[in-house]
Amino acid sequence: MRRGPAPSEGPVRADGEPGGEAEQEEVSPPTRDDVPGAGRGDAFQTEFEFELPRGFLDDDGKLHRRGAMRLATARDELLPLMDDRVRNHPAYLSVVLLARVVTRLGTLSADQVTASVIEGLFASDLAFLQDLYRRINAEGHTLATVTCPACQEHFTVDVAGGRLGES
Repeated sequence: MRRGPAPSEGPVRADGEPGGEAEQEEVSPPTRDDVPGAGRGDAFQTEFEFELPRGFLDDDGKLHRRGAMRLATARDELLPLMDDRVRNHPAYLSVVLLARVVTRLGTLSADQVTASVIEGLFASDLAFLQDLYRRINAEGHTLATVTCPACQEHFTVDVAGGRLGES
C-alpha cells in the first residue's frame, strides 16, 4: 500500500495520483447540504425552547420559566476558561457557560441573562439547564427515553419542556 510519494516521484494530487501543484484538487468548505439535518428542506435547529421546573424569581417578584438556549460554539466553551471567576473556582464554569447560551428567559433577553441570573436559579433549574446543554450540544436533541414505574413501558419524552398532554 502506497501512503505518499517516494522522494523522486514529486507531489501527488488529492486523489492519490501523481501530479504537480497546479493539478491538485481544491477542497471546498462544507455547505449546508453536507450538514446532517441542515439541507434539502430539513430545518437545522440551533435554538431550543425550554420550561424550567421552578423558574427564576427576579427582584420584582416576577417568575420567569420559559426560555430558549442556543447551540454552543467552540468560542462559548473556550472564553469562560479565561474568566477569573472560573479560574478561581472551576465549578463556576457552568454558570458562565449557561449565561452565554441562554438566549431568553421569560421577559429577559440574552443580554439580560447574566451569570448573576444563572446564580439566582434554584438548584433544580440549574441542573435542568446543565442537562439540556449536554443533550443539545453532545447528543444533538432534547429527547430522553424513560420507563413508566407502574407498567415498565419505555417511551420517549422531550425534556425541553411542555406539560403532560401538550404537544
